[in-house]
Amino acid sequence: MPKTKKSAPQKDERHEELENQLKRALADYQNLERRVEEERRLLGQLSSALLIEKFLPVLDNLENAQKHLNDEGLEIVIKQFKDILSSEGVSQIEAVGAAFDPHQHEATEVHEGQNDNTVVKVLRKGYKINDKVLRPAQVVVEKKSAGDNQSDSLGQPENIMEEANG
Repeated sequence: MPKTKKSAPQKDERHEELENQLKRALADYQNLERRVEEERRLLGQLSSALLIEKFLPVLDNLENAQKHLNDEGLEIVIKQFKDILSSEGVSQIEAVGAAFDPHQHEATEVHEGQNDNTVVKVLRKGYKINDKVLRPAQVVVEKKSAGDNQSDSLGQPENIMEEANG
């Protein structure tokens, strides 16, 4: 009889050990499933963003054509295009009157004016998808004194060329 008493606790310990291993394996599997699903979701978002980014120049061209043609049918097509982009989480970056943000704006020109580091004109619209920038807005920035070295912080190409030539 003493042997059965000793083997019973060993069997219980072994049973408990195997049960714990099974629980860990199940938890690892569930974590793996979650990671795979998250990666699929991110891959889908990335592929959508890449495709949408390719269509943005088409939207630019349609809007430029509309400025010259002022066609009602073209206006409807542009609205449909923008509605589809909106349904995919794409929004236009608001720029005019905003403070220059190098994460959302690309300064192509700097003009001297009353405001400092303020966007005064949009040369090409920028777009973001779910708060991630797809394409920065190309903008004209107003600075209190455009000749100062402070304009270097805007990363404008003219400064690079001036330094190379000067």
